[in-house]
Amino acid sequence: MLKIRTLVLALGILMSPLASADTQVSIGIGLPHVSIGINLPAYPQLVVVPGYPVYYAPRMQANYFFYDGLYWVFQGDNWYASSWYNGPWWFVEPYAVPVYILRVPVRYYRQQPAYFRGWRADAPPRWSNHWGRDWEQHRSGWDRWDRRAAPAPAPAPLPAYQRQYSGDRYPDRWSSSMSCNNSVTVTSRVTP
Repeated sequence: MLKIRTLVLALGILMSPLASADTQVSIGIGLPHVSIGINLPAYPQLVVVPGYPVYYAPRMQANYFFYDGLYWVFQGDNWYASSWYNGPWWFVEPYAVPVYILRVPVRYYRQQPAYFRGWRADAPPRWSNHWGRDWEQHRSGWDRWDRRAAPAPAPAPLPAYQRQYSGDRYPDRWSSSMSCNNSVTVTSRVTP
């Protein structure tokens, strides 16, 4: 039975150049993402954190930041990132959060966790105390920044083109097409 299936499959592949050029195969690729309850009706107001290459959203009741082309949210003791202001969001391990996001002072967190209490408002959260020794060994030096020797880079420009899309009315995130032997078109795309 297996030999018959293999023979039929092989014949189908060999005869496919004879098939009509109208044949199309679509492959949808879904990336793992999570819903974190960030549902913005419009592009948020973002303001530069003074002295940092990071923006924050002062009017949102969320720990919402923009840095180097990505939106970052700290919620429920986890970090999430997205290339669009309204998601989709994906979970980011604490080890992978960019150093300038980690250095944002406590005062710019709009929804501070209870363990932030008592920490200096003009200093970054004490991530080493919270995430432990293993994290601290992997992220050694994240909290030591000599601004005279290494000033912060300029903030990346905001993706202003996203302002024209509200809610979940985004264009496709990524779309690509390619032809195989001029008879089969394979289209891959990621949609929200």
